[in-house]
Amino acid sequence: MSLTGTSFLYTLIALAVVALTLPLMLWSRLHGPRIVRTAARVLMLLFAQGTAVALVFVLVNNQNNLYDNWADLLGTGDHVQQAANLGADGTGGIALKRLPRVRQQFTPLSDGVRETQLKGRVSGVNAEVYVWLPPQYGKPAYRHHRFPVVELLPGYPGSAKAWFGSLHAEKQLRPLMRDGRVAPFILVAPRTNLLAGVDTGCANIPGTVNADSWLSVDVPKMVMDNFRAESGPAGWAVAGYSAGAHCAVKLAVAHPDRYRAAVSMSGYNDPIGERNSLAAQSLRLRMANNPYLLLRGARTPPRIALYVSGQPGDGYEAGVALEQVAKAPTTVHVVYIPKSAGGHNMALWRPQVVPAFEWLTQQLGLSTATLRAPSTAGSTHAALASGTASRAAAVRRP
Repeated sequence: MSLTGTSFLYTLIALAVVALTLPLMLWSRLHGPRIVRTAARVLMLLFAQGTAVALVFVLVNNQNNLYDNWADLLGTGDHVQQAANLGADGTGGIALKRLPRVRQQFTPLSDGVRETQLKGRVSGVNAEVYVWLPPQYGKPAYRHHRFPVVELLPGYPGSAKAWFGSLHAEKQLRPLMRDGRVAPFILVAPRTNLLAGVDTGCANIPGTVNADSWLSVDVPKMVMDNFRAESGPAGWAVAGYSAGAHCAVKLAVAHPDRYRAAVSMSGYNDPIGERNSLAAQSLRLRMANNPYLLLRGARTPPRIALYVSGQPGDGYEAGVALEQVAKAPTTVHVVYIPKSAGGHNMALWRPQVVPAFEWLTQQLGLSTATLRAPSTAGSTHAALASGTASRAAAVRRP
């Protein structure tokens, strides 16, 4: 029975009702020795408490998309087939353009989201990837058009489906794409929970995991081989919340040849921000995967744009630090979120989706006029203009 399935939820609801009814009906009707009656009553109470706790957990899990399945919950899932030493650029010296095209089969899910199981030829990761196509993608007028892409990363623990589930990204963005306020991005959500019981930190660690190469090499190649997606960094961005926010900024800073922009919601710079992160296990790994240090030490400032939102003590200071060390052409847009907006949860991040994507539309240089009458060349830069960027619960940094 699926952990996130409707049947499991209804089963728990039924068991909770039974667990509540049993003591009411049987408490004073039990017969036999006192020790037997006491034991039976204790068991009924434990049963009631156990079903209540399980039901609350499932409701919270379904609301926040923390665990996809039993393997994730129990810490028995492993999606890493091999983790070779791939070098500084994460390719292992492989000429990516010479690799055979990746042909994938996709299973339609709800709201236009489709799923595929991808075997990463470079990273050695075997995991699911979810893809959503914008409203314009299937229209005849856009049959030669190549679309910009945003990779979506969840927190830890977190499900790759969270952006389509708890954050309702496609539901929020679809009407804005139709109206011209947001560019028609292809949304791609790859699994980031690759090893049991730990956060990979989106890092490449030889012999353990090549999470960076999975996200920045294998997943983009699959998308470009199966969809009309932009092939250069000018049409690619990455966005995340919490641990996924750290990963988004780190990937953009480390690979400006693959991404032009990144969105961070309640993220951090030092991997120690998630103590279960593999990238936090040594000082060397922490330094190698800290976007602040990478940006500060870059000989040539990368041509990237960063959108960093956060509350005091939860992402805001990380954004300010990045802004202070950034040098042109790197730009950092810091958004201050007041404490009154809520805590470190989906309710805080959900209203930030629209302003973040409006910002992405601007940063990738997309324009309205040409998208409504696209050329057959299909350049990404003939896309949508952004509307006036709303700030939801956020306000500009003071």
